[in-house]
Amino acid sequence: MEINRVKFTQPKSVGGLSHPTPHLYVANCGPAVGLSLERIATAFGTFGAVTGVQVADESGTRVVVTFRGIAPAQAAKEAWDGTPCSYLDARVLHMQYSVPQAPCQVEDTLPVFRVSSEMGIPGIFLIHDFVSEQEEHELLAAVDERPWQGLMKRRVQHYGYEFMYKTRNVDRKQYLGQLPVSLSQLLNRMALLPEVNQAENSLPLDQLTVNEYPAGVGLSPHIDTHSAFQGCILSLSLASPCVMEFRKYTNGALSSRKMDIGIACGGLDNDISGMIGTAGKQQQCSKQRPDFERKAIFLPPRSLLVLSEEARYAWHHYIPHHKVDIINGEKIRRSTRRVSFTFRKVRFGPCNCRFQEYCDSQSQSMDSLRQPELKTANNSEQKQGMTCLEE
Repeated sequence: MEINRVKFTQPKSVGGLSHPTPHLYVANCGPAVGLSLERIATAFGTFGAVTGVQVADESGTRVVVTFRGIAPAQAAKEAWDGTPCSYLDARVLHMQYSVPQAPCQVEDTLPVFRVSSEMGIPGIFLIHDFVSEQEEHELLAAVDERPWQGLMKRRVQHYGYEFMYKTRNVDRKQYLGQLPVSLSQLLNRMALLPEVNQAENSLPLDQLTVNEYPAGVGLSPHIDTHSAFQGCILSLSLASPCVMEFRKYTNGALSSRKMDIGIACGGLDNDISGMIGTAGKQQQCSKQRPDFERKAIFLPPRSLLVLSEEARYAWHHYIPHHKVDIINGEKIRRSTRRVSFTFRKVRFGPCNCRFQEYCDSQSQSMDSLRQPELKTANNSEQKQGMTCLEE
């Protein structure tokens, strides 16, 4: 049986329902749970000719079963989706139709800057080695001693105020207390930065979100909600390097950015998450779209990224879902985990920024684009790949 020779994605849906295909994405099924590909093929073969079975991702708990026609795929899904399968150790299988993903035909030649001043984006500042290796180690050890909250593809911790992914905002009535005392020296150093203390209404920083990204997991394009936070946003990268891309939409119409905003709010990214492997996760064709410009910067470990004004309020930021970043021809592999500390100041009252076309306080059309990222407690872990993103 072939393994990961073809990448698959979710078929287009009509009325929320996807059309049947010969390809079934099957969760809770694969070598990692003691089921060989040959055994899976034999089991599904009871419905019709199986032409291939391949693991869907590196976890080994999801596979794609391909039939010779649509009818046996329909029969298998109707019979076994969501029910114990006696042929496969009574495991409860979760299925979804899938289709082969069209390969990207355009090579990405986007240059990657290492110095923020060369990007030409007002309000973006990158400070290398803002913390030492010893401080990095201490920060990581401190958060690892605290409980993590699991999201779809990553783990998070919130301090000061909890960020609510269902609304892309904070619950101002639920104050979690002051930021940890262990961060006092770090916060003082941030407050002394001219990029921060000269920015309007950025201090004191009172909210922190810690994100842990496994290798290959990135961040879909978004702008941090205007009504949630004011002033600067500061993001400290630890443990691994990555490339962050910035996008500025030239026509200023919110409707044209529905896909990017929806993804940032936890919507489907048109890939079946966890199904196609790192190389295929949200690896969009890099052909320059006519309605936005792109710029990218390399974030090394221990660097601090500061976003203010236009960079914060008008540019979407995005981290590709890669394990290896190509930086002007040089391949740089990400570590097994990347941890970011994102510091912000909670806003009380509406945002009155000059970037009205990107501002949820000044545009009601943002409300229709909000979608939940958090999974409900009733959703099985095995369904994590069936639905689909720092900071």
